Amino acid sequence: MTPTAPSLTELAGRLGIATDYEDWTGRRVPVTDSTVVAVLAAFGVAAGTESQCAAALAALDREYWARALPATVVGRAGAQTRFWVHVTHGHPAEVWVQLEDGTLRRGVRQVDNFTEPFDLDGRLVGEASFELPADLPLGYHRLHLRSGDQKTDTALIVTPDWLGLPERLGARRTWGLAAQLYSVRSRGSWGVGDLTDLTDLAVWSASRHGAGYLLVNPLHAATPTKPMEPSPYLPTSRRFVNPLYLRVEAIPEFAYLPKRSRVRRLRERARDRAATSDSIDRDTAWAAKRKALQLVYRVPRSAGRQLAFAAFCAREGTALDDFATWCALAEEYGADWHQWPESLQHPSAPGVAEFVAEHAAEVDFHRWLQWQLEEQLATAQSRAVAAGMSLGIMADLAVGVHPTGADAWGLQDALALGVTAGAPPDEFNQLGQDWSQPPWRPDRLDEQEYQPFRALIRAVLRHAGGVRIDHIIGLFRLWWIPEGSPPTHGTYVRYDHEAMVGIVALEAHRAGAVVVGEDLGTVEPWVREYLRARGVLGTSILWFERDRDGDGGPLPAERWREYCLSAVTTHDLPPTAGYLAGEHVRLRDSLGLLTRPVDEELAAAAADREAWLAELRRVGLLGRHADLDETVVALHEYLGRTPSRLLGLALTDAVGDHRTQNQPGTTDEYPNWRVPLSGPDGRPVLLEDVFTDPRAARLAETLHAQTAG
Repeated sequence: MTPTAPSLTELAGRLGIATDYEDWTGRRVPVTDSTVVAVLAAFGVAAGTESQCAAALAALDREYWARALPATVVGRAGAQTRFWVHVTHGHPAEVWVQLEDGTLRRGVRQVDNFTEPFDLDGRLVGEASFELPADLPLGYHRLHLRSGDQKTDTALIVTPDWLGLPERLGARRTWGLAAQLYSVRSRGSWGVGDLTDLTDLAVWSASRHGAGYLLVNPLHAATPTKPMEPSPYLPTSRRFVNPLYLRVEAIPEFAYLPKRSRVRRLRERARDRAATSDSIDRDTAWAAKRKALQLVYRVPRSAGRQLAFAAFCAREGTALDDFATWCALAEEYGADWHQWPESLQHPSAPGVAEFVAEHAAEVDFHRWLQWQLEEQLATAQSRAVAAGMSLGIMADLAVGVHPTGADAWGLQDALALGVTAGAPPDEFNQLGQDWSQPPWRPDRLDEQEYQPFRALIRAVLRHAGGVRIDHIIGLFRLWWIPEGSPPTHGTYVRYDHEAMVGIVALEAHRAGAVVVGEDLGTVEPWVREYLRARGVLGTSILWFERDRDGDGGPLPAERWREYCLSAVTTHDLPPTAGYLAGEHVRLRDSLGLLTRPVDEELAAAAADREAWLAELRRVGLLGRHADLDETVVALHEYLGRTPSRLLGLALTDAVGDHRTQNQPGTTDEYPNWRVPLSGPDGRPVLLEDVFTDPRAARLAETLHAQTAG
C-alpha cells in the first residue's frame, strides 16, 4: 500500500494515529506505512493488507454500534454535555444520573440526532442523543440507560471548567526551589537525599526566605534490586514511592529497636562510601538502608499503629498488593517480568497467588515500606505548610514507566505493547528521543473508565500542594516508536485530552493543588491555549523564551505568560553558570549528539547568550562589567519583571553548581541523575552548607523580593 491508501489512512484516523505531522521547523513530514501498521498492531489491529484494513474498519463499526453507551462520558461543570445512546431502532430510551453521593438526577434531555440506524446482525440499532444538565456537581458519577429489557450504565465524570491557583494563594505571586532530592544530602542521610532532607529544605526556604513551594523530582518507585535505575523519569511505578527516600530513624518503631547501634553502623558505612564517590551510589545506599528497614519492620507495632497500617493497606487495595507482590517477585526472579515463569507474568496468572501465600512476609514488607513513605511524605507537606509555604511540596509526575517494571506488569492490560514513547527531533534533541516506556492505550483507558489514571493522579497529589506534569503534551498526543525503530521513525497518537486534563483538574481541585504542565519542545499552539483556558499553568525557561513574532531575540518580560511557572534553567540543561559558559554545547558535542559542527553550535549559543545579556542591560539589571554571580542574580531578577504567577530557582543555581543533572538522549554515556549537589569548585555541598551559603541566601532573597507585597 502507498502512504495515501484510503483504508489505512481512515483506520489510522479512527484510532487517533497521525499519518503525517509538522516537525519543529514547521515542515510537514509524512509517516511511512510501516510505522502506521506497526502502531496499529500495538492497538491489536492487523493492517498489513487492504483486506485486513477493511476487516478492521468493519470491526470498529460493529464495536461502536454494539455498545449501548460510551465507555466513559466526560463533561465540564457549567456545560451541557452531549452523548449518544444505542437502542433497538424505534424503542424509547430513559436516561438518568446517579451522583457520587447516591442522589438520582433525572430530566436528562433528548436532542435531535438524525443518524441512520445500523444493521447489527439483523437487528436495527438506532442512535439517540441526550444532553446532561449544566448544573451537575463535580465528581465521578454513573450514567444509567433503560430501554425495554435493556439496562446498562457507564461512568460520568464532571470536571472543573477552570482550575487556576488555590484560593489560599489569592492574587499573590510566589517563588520556590526546584531540587533533585537524591542529590541533596545532609549529615543525617545515608548517601542519598531523603524525605527528612526534603522537609528541612522546605522549612529553610519558607521560614528564612518566604518560599511558597518546593518542586522535587519524581519520587516514584524504582526497582528494589541491583542495579537501581537512576532516572526518576523511568520508574518501576508512578503510583508508589521509592523507599530509598525513607529516613530510617524517623520511623516511630525505630525508637523501640533493641540494637539501634546496628542501624547506626549501616548508616555510617553508607555515608563513608558516599564521601569517597563522585556520583550518587543508590545501590550501596539502598543495600544498607534495606537491612536497617528490615530490622525496624520486625519491631512489634502498637495496636493503634497496626490499625493505621491495616487502614492504609485497605485504602490502597489491589494496586498496593500487586506492587508489593511484584517487588517480592523481582527480588526472587529478577526485575524483568517478561523473563519470569509464564505462570507469574500477569497479576491474575495462576502462580501469583501461590507465590504470595509462600512469601507473605516479603510481600508485607513492601506494603509496610509504602506506609512509611506515606507518613514521611505527609510530614514533609504539613511542616512545609506550617513553615509558611502557601503550596508546600510540588510533586513531579513522570511521563511513563519502565517497560519491565511493576506498573508495566500490573497495568499491562491498559498499556500498548510493541511500541515505546518518546519525542521527535527538535532543536535541542536533534536525533529525537526514545524513552523506552510503554504508553497508555487510549482505547483501554476509556474502556476502564480511566481508573488507572485517576488513581495515579490522586496518589501523586495526596500529600502535595501541586504537581508538575512532565511532557504534559502527552495528555494530548504522544510520540509512539515501533520496537526496533529509531525515534525518527515514530508517529503521534492522540488521547482524549478533554478526559485526561479534566481528571487532572478534578483531582487537583479536590486536593486544593495547582497543576503545572511542562509544555516545552514541539507543542501545537492551540494546546497551550487550551491549557490556559482550563487553568493549568505552563512552563517558561528563560533561555527558550524568544520573540517568535519579531526578530527571534529574547521575549520581553512583560510579554511572558501569567499562568506559568517561570525559571532560568531546568534539569535537562546545565545550571545557569554552566549554561553561560556554553557547557550544554560542549557536552552534547562530546557525546556525539550534535547534527551540525560544534563551532556553529558554540557561535549560536554565544549569540543567544549575548542577546540575553543585552536584554538585561536594556532593562537596567546588569552593568557592563558584571561578574558571573551578578549575572546569575540579574537573570533571576528578570523573572520578577514577568507577570508569571510562580517563579522558580534551581537549587543548583543557588549553590553555584555547573554540571547538568541529565543530558537527554543518553543513558550511561553521562552520569545522568547521579550528580551530587556541588559548589562552583565541583566539590559536593551538604544540605547544612546550603543553609549557611551566602550565595544561596542572596538568590533566595532575590526571588523573594520579586514576589513580596
